[in-house]
Amino acid sequence: MATTRILLILLLCSLSISASAEPPLKAAFIRDQQLWIKEGDQEIQVTKGKNVYSQKWSYDGRFIGYLDQQDRKSALYIYDTKEKVNYQPYIEVETFDFQWSPTKNQLAYNDHGVLNVTKTERGRPQGFDNVALGVSEFAWFPNGREFIVSSSAVLRPTGWGPVPLYRISADANLNVEKIKPFYTLQTDEKDLFAIDVSNFKWSTDGKWISFLATPTASWAMDSNTLAVLSSQGKEFQVIGNMLRFDDWMKWAPSANQLAYISGEGRFLVENKKTTIADTPISKQQKEYTPKGYVDLDLEWFSSENVIVARAKENKKWKEGPVPTMLTTLYAINIKTDKQTQITSPRKNELDEKPQVVGSKLTWFRRNKENEQGEVWIKDGLDGQEHVWIKQADSAPVFLY
Repeated sequence: MATTRILLILLLCSLSISASAEPPLKAAFIRDQQLWIKEGDQEIQVTKGKNVYSQKWSYDGRFIGYLDQQDRKSALYIYDTKEKVNYQPYIEVETFDFQWSPTKNQLAYNDHGVLNVTKTERGRPQGFDNVALGVSEFAWFPNGREFIVSSSAVLRPTGWGPVPLYRISADANLNVEKIKPFYTLQTDEKDLFAIDVSNFKWSTDGKWISFLATPTASWAMDSNTLAVLSSQGKEFQVIGNMLRFDDWMKWAPSANQLAYISGEGRFLVENKKTTIADTPISKQQKEYTPKGYVDLDLEWFSSENVIVARAKENKKWKEGPVPTMLTTLYAINIKTDKQTQITSPRKNELDEKPQVVGSKLTWFRRNKENEQGEVWIKDGLDGQEHVWIKQADSAPVFLY
């Protein structure tokens, strides 16, 4: 009887451990311009003879959308992990901007200002329906049934006009009755100057959306305005100024706090500070980057800890090739203000692109002379680090 009880306890413990264990990491990554998938310790090459970039997992992980750059044209492809085939949802689609729905395996893409969504054939995204014309930037609403869309400002003899935002049903099919004004960004060269918006990102609870108000091309290289808008298009607030890097602004995992790297100037040698703003803004924003340093990447590890890629400033540089900033990862506890170095790249190496997957922290490490590098991983902030992917062209995209 005692032996049976012991076996039962051991079985229950084993089941509990199995249930709580995280599944093996799964990521889509690029090696020598080709798409690969890695799950656990197994790597699979998906494409040959292409020039792949911008890979993105579908809602349930069955599909990977990606772009193939050939002769200055960017074609949209999909890889079906179930059938193990690459295909085009529609031949001759040229796009640089596509996004999966947050609720189903439907793909939306901008083809020369025409917003389209894919139909479904035999369980796959295939073919397309038009949604709206004159689209500059877009993002899905969290409900997966609508889009927030921007249309670029128009230059008139009196100057640049406003930037209109719209709320559009995914099944609009060019029906203007399903296209509703959402918010109009009134701009002024002496105050908030922008001719478009970009980098839409929803807060975790879906109550706010952040974006960059971008001025003309040359000006945008040095400064863009970070702003937030409420989900009903009623409340608008300017947060600060930053460069146009998508990963430089991220919402907290469980609060309406927006972390971003503030600072103006296109060169990364100085004036790039990790800053956190509560939304809506009710108090002074707080900068966390110590004097004499720059932060050039960030990621939330938890509601209290932010990971940054940090390097020493280089104010001595004035001309010639822009120096590579040799970044190292640091953890910032925003409750206690304690900051701790958590990686140790070797001489002439840099750690960048931190990502959090479950309880794991991953990052991309490369030599300053190379674009290709390695994907490293560690459990938590104090675990043992090790290489997970070798010879990657860039940081991977994980299936969360």
